[in-house]
Amino acid sequence: MVSLDGESLSLEQVSAVALKSEPVSLAASSLEKMRRSRALVERLAEGEEPVYGVNTGVGRLADVRIAKEDLEQLQRNIVRSHACGVGDPLSREEVRAMMLIRANVLAKGFSGIRPVVAERLCELLNHDIIPVVPSRGSVGASGDLAPLAHMALVLIGEGEAEFEGARWQGGEALRRAGIDPLTLASKEGVSLLNGTQAMLSVGSLQLHAAEILADAADLACAMTIDALRGTPRAFDPRLQQVRAHPGQLRSAANLTRLLDGSEIRASHISCRRVQDAYSLRCAPQVHGAVRDTLSEARRIFAIELNSATDNPLVFVDEILSGGNFHGQPLALVLDYMAIAMTALAGISERRIDRLVNPERNEGLPPFLAAHAGLESGFMMAQVTAAALAAENRTLAAPASPGSITTSGDKEDFVSMGMTAALKLKQVVTNTRTVLAIEMMTAARALDCLAPLRSSPMIEKLRMRLREITPPYETDRPLSADIERIALCISHGGPSDILA
Repeated sequence: MVSLDGESLSLEQVSAVALKSEPVSLAASSLEKMRRSRALVERLAEGEEPVYGVNTGVGRLADVRIAKEDLEQLQRNIVRSHACGVGDPLSREEVRAMMLIRANVLAKGFSGIRPVVAERLCELLNHDIIPVVPSRGSVGASGDLAPLAHMALVLIGEGEAEFEGARWQGGEALRRAGIDPLTLASKEGVSLLNGTQAMLSVGSLQLHAAEILADAADLACAMTIDALRGTPRAFDPRLQQVRAHPGQLRSAANLTRLLDGSEIRASHISCRRVQDAYSLRCAPQVHGAVRDTLSEARRIFAIELNSATDNPLVFVDEILSGGNFHGQPLALVLDYMAIAMTALAGISERRIDRLVNPERNEGLPPFLAAHAGLESGFMMAQVTAAALAAENRTLAAPASPGSITTSGDKEDFVSMGMTAALKLKQVVTNTRTVLAIEMMTAARALDCLAPLRSSPMIEKLRMRLREITPPYETDRPLSADIERIALCISHGGPSDILA
């Protein structure tokens, strides 16, 4: 059970709830915090002073005063009018993460909502009722307004949701689960919509996936180095310690450990080659920089998971309007992650080329074919990797500098954080596939060096790959092999070799 108190939600818990449907509840401490802030909102709602989002319109309409008898209708209208998302829906895992993080923001006690609102989000999670949330429509300004509005629609019995394997109208999904729709009170519509939880949910899950890929890259690289009869001398700890970036140290240690005990290495220990190509020799520096980028993303995301991103925020005796909903801290790091993943795919594609290119893979068959000319071998596998690496380069162009003014110039600088998150998602998928191609290609190259065997750890990985893809004997379609290896990587299968 993940207990939400607004202070201690971790990225590991986000993954557990999103990917494994871990149950969720509110901590007792959070209930009291929400009740205190709610009392102030109710008191101010009864007064004459204008309070943004409580008794005023929103955005450019913030100066429009709303009558007391219309306050509940205002909140419904805010949710309905902001539900303008388009495009393919977010995945069920992303929506689960979004609901969880939003409930945790509310549990922090600065949003002025009744506890029942956060409790209802937890109920949806525990009953696996997944709002249908279109992926496009957020500029990351007042947070992810459109995606969160589609989530909030289901709470009030509207919109659409997936439940028990079917798509239903929101009210019908709630009825089937025995849950009553909410009637939103003053400020509660605004409190469900303001925040960065859509971009953060996508980013958090892609961070989880990217950290797996950092390990997968070390594994694939080690296989390629041995298949190309490279040297691990460049990974000597003395070299790493005089440029002690944490990620570089870790990747170098991984590569050294993975290559230890290789018969292939022993067979050419006295060869005259002095240095390997950069894609082999500089792997710790490149992979390590990626790891350090992901570490910075983890730091930023951990802060954001437990941050109050609503507006206005309710303090002891005052409501303050500010800009905590702005997505810039996330937008920048999401762009940074996409650039890092593009580098990881790029260096992997260069290693794939060296495995198949007859001008570079000395001692290996051209394109690793059994009968070169009659067969094309892995020629097109490298082409596919090149296509994905090129697509990544396009997607790595940052979204965060691309502000477009919205809401009648009231929101005149926006983050485009959700755009950055969605681009990152595709970059991670492409990078996973490139690494799958490298593993598949390196395994074939190692087969060509038989009877020599690689290190015990690499042989263990090769056997793992052989459990899901048969060895190459003659030309065959390789798409299914690539997809099976990519799926195995996504589940963290190969990475346990490094544990």
